[in-house]
Amino acid sequence: MNSIDLGLREKILVAAKSLFIQQGYHGLAMRQISDAVGVSKAALYYHFKDKEELFVAILSSNLNEIESAIDQIQSRPISCGEKISLFVAYVLEQPTEQRAMIRLASQEMAQLSETARKKFDKTYHDQFTGKLQIIFQEGVEKGEFRPIDPVIATWALLGIMYPYFYPAHTGATALGDETIQQIIQIYMTGVTQSG
Repeated sequence: MNSIDLGLREKILVAAKSLFIQQGYHGLAMRQISDAVGVSKAALYYHFKDKEELFVAILSSNLNEIESAIDQIQSRPISCGEKISLFVAYVLEQPTEQRAMIRLASQEMAQLSETARKKFDKTYHDQFTGKLQIIFQEGVEKGEFRPIDPVIATWALLGIMYPYFYPAHTGATALGDETIQQIIQIYMTGVTQSG
């Protein structure tokens, strides 16, 4: 592909991302995407063979960014609790549209073919949830965390963050630092008074 093709591909990804967030997978037609980008359906299909391939490309791009952030956090010489806190802050400081991609990745998987779903589930684990599980496991092994199942800890963490993946709940901007710190504190220490 030449640079013009790459530029158009990126333009398609950006437009389709917003439309998928607004309408979901099932509610969106390729014609709407081609209209939003200002290209023919043929040009759209030149880059993506179908809606599923386009959707997976958008989710994969988002996962690559998350993986890079987790890897950078994991490489820092800090406690596992601090790593989890940095991850939460990284995600919740993103604009709402970016946060919404995490919701789409789990919410819309049932719409994909079984082959695409299985492949994406593995990628989602390898690049995202599995990496968080490793941090939790290390925290348990180092005695920073009480003995917990890293899988449950990971899903509980994502569960507490999940409402903030909806634009209708939070508006279009990043969450404020005070809100992020409260979410981290509730997750890490609970809501009961200590002592």
